[in-house]
Formats: sequence, C-alpha cells, structure tokens
Amino acid sequence: MQSAIVLGGGMIGVSAALHLQRRGWSVTLIDRREPGQETSYGNAGMIQAEAVRPYPMPRDFATLLKIATGRTNDVHYSLTSLHRHVEPLLRYWWHSAPKRHREASEAWARLIAYATSEHDILIRKAHADNLIRRAGYRLLHRDPAALELAIKTAEENRRDFGVNFRVLSGSELAKAEPLLRDDLPGAIHWLDTWTVSDPGALVGSYADLFQRLGGHILLGDAQTLQQTSSGWSVQTDDGAIDAANVVVTLGPWSPDLLQKFGYRIPLVRKRGYHMHYSGGATLDIPLVDTARGYAMGPMARGIRITTGAELTAPDAPATPVQLASAEASARELLDLGGRVEPEPWYGTRPCTPDMLPVLGPAPRHRGLWMNFGHGHQGFTLGPATGRLLAEMMSGETPSIDPAPYRPERF
Repeated sequence: MQSAIVLGGGMIGVSAALHLQRRGWSVTLIDRREPGQETSYGNAGMIQAEAVRPYPMPRDFATLLKIATGRTNDVHYSLTSLHRHVEPLLRYWWHSAPKRHREASEAWARLIAYATSEHDILIRKAHADNLIRRAGYRLLHRDPAALELAIKTAEENRRDFGVNFRVLSGSELAKAEPLLRDDLPGAIHWLDTWTVSDPGALVGSYADLFQRLGGHILLGDAQTLQQTSSGWSVQTDDGAIDAANVVVTLGPWSPDLLQKFGYRIPLVRKRGYHMHYSGGATLDIPLVDTARGYAMGPMARGIRITTGAELTAPDAPATPVQLASAEASARELLDLGGRVEPEPWYGTRPCTPDMLPVLGPAPRHRGLWMNFGHGHQGFTLGPATGRLLAEMMSGETPSIDPAPYRPERF
C-alpha cells in the first residue's frame, strides 16, 4: 500500500487526503491545530463556480494611485512591511498584463469547472448538506455606470465559460432582499455558486469523513519534516510518522518549509479579516459590495463581513481598518446589529504572482509534492486540486493538463 503524509489541515490538505485515501493510499494528516481552523475558517463561505478568472493586480495608474494613497478599501498596506512584498508584487503586476492574465484564466477556469461537482461528492459522503445553500450570491453595485460595466464582463464570462447570472434592477434587488436599503441601482446574481453557513465546520466534516474511512489525523510540527532513506518523516505529538511521500498543503506557510529543501517559491501574502454580527437584519444570500471592497453573508453565527487584502508582516498585530470601513459601509445598507466576537478573526491568503496554484511533484526530491497558493479560492478549489494531485501521485491520466501549475515554473 502506498503511503503519504499530508501537511496542513485546511480545505486543500483535507481534500487531498480524501482523494488519496479513495485510491487506496494509507494517509496521515498532520497539522498544528484541528482541521479547518486556519485560512479555511476565515473566508466568505462561497464555493465560487463563477470565479473563472483569477484576481489580477490593477495596472491602470488611477487605481494604483487610490491604493497607494489609501482611498480604496480593497487593499490596505503597512508602509514598514511593504519591502517584504515588493518582489512578489512586481511579478504579480507583470503577470496581470492582459495577455498573460488571459492565459492564466484559461488554466484557472479548467480547475473551477470541477469545483462544485467535486465538493458535491464530499458533501454527500460527509452528510454535510445542512451547511450548503445552492442559491448563488449577489454582486452589488452602488454606481449605475459600474453596474453596466460589470454586466458586460459577466456576459463575457457567460460566453467564454458558460457561467450563469441574472441582472437585478434596483426594485428587483429590494424585493429579493427587502431589509436592504431600497434606492440601489442593482446587482448581478451569480446563480451557480454555492454558499456555506460555517466554512470551518465544512472542513471539519470532510476531516471526520477521512477519519471514518480509516485516515489518521495527528497534531505535529511540519517544520520537523526530514527526508529519510525510505521517504519522509515528521514529528508529531504521538511520535515520528514515516511515509514514502509527503504533500505540502500549508497555504501561506508552505514556502517557509520548502525553503530548507532549496525551493524558493514567491507568494503575495494577503491578510484578511472577518467579524460576525447578530441582532439586526438578515440576508437571504451573500452580498458583495464591490465599491466598498467587502463581502457579507448569512452564517451560523450571524452576518459575517469579510474584508479585502492587507499587506503586512506575518506576525504584525491586527490592524482591522478595512473591517471598520466595511462595517460602516454595511450599516449604510442594512441594520447589522451588534458584533458577536470581541476581536476580529484574521488570517493570510497565499497568492502566487502568476495567480495559479503550485501543484505537482518537487523537481529535485522524490516523494515530495506540493499543493498550495490558491489565492482567494482555496476553499473553492480544494477538492478539485486534491483530485488532480491524487491522480498525479497515483500514476493516473490527469483529468486536466497539470503543466500550468507545476512547481518548477518558479
């Protein structure tokens, strides 16, 4: 029986472990915390079938000037930490040129095409359907001209990739969400996206399924990873665990581990915040306020507001200025009620400069595999990239061409 250690208990790691297990592998999942408690816990709770194009870096001077002068809530940065981000940001800017972004979108869309179908298999096997709503989400625009431009982009995505949407006028939006302010221009309702009432619980349910089927989950330190004569070894609370293969699915911490084996993989590390609110109005489905750079949606603990990207040091204290701005903007739209938690949650999204995940075998170490760097879509893409990775590791013909995601491109 083939054996593997999967390092990282987020959506990416748990999904990879399940796909290997389905193919008869003996798999041990190792993390420093229980599954689903890091980046996979703190997101907008959407499995985004419509996200067929990765997020490019703005290249027009006006938008970059807004970011630089702090006049947009999409991006916030710490000036003292900016030097950490300069090199990956320059690469990100280069890859965001129209031609290169189109090429990335083609590779990205091939993964997104499997997102809901691969989740659906795991949702049913994990008996987690109570966490899922298959009703899409709405992209709100406060400016009529911005709405018209967004409709044109949506029509392009429908033409090129087959995604489904509906345009809501202001009156239709008010009818669909009667507790919202009723003087808004309208919204795009993306119909194929699924939403999750508790993202951490969904990862936990997948992890429970993995254990029910015979998998092992242990607490341990990924930094203790060592190559041995027969494969790989990691120290856990239960002692050393050995396997012929190891999969690095540590999200933003992956490059730190891989660096000691000679791999230098750049990441744009984007911190995000969230907070729950209860006691006020409710939403039918999630709403993304594009002009103000945040998302909000109904969750088990109340309405969750999720922010855009903060560029800061990994160990920097919380500076939730984007959350404060998003909360104020949301209160313009509806009665949020009060904060549920005393302090906001925050975590880091691992984004590669070319906007594609790092997926495949390490070029210089037998049995070392990588699966990380999904940007804002790790929660969406975990089961899809987990399947592709397991196919590669098992010697199967991959469901899609894995070449665009190969680690050696860096």
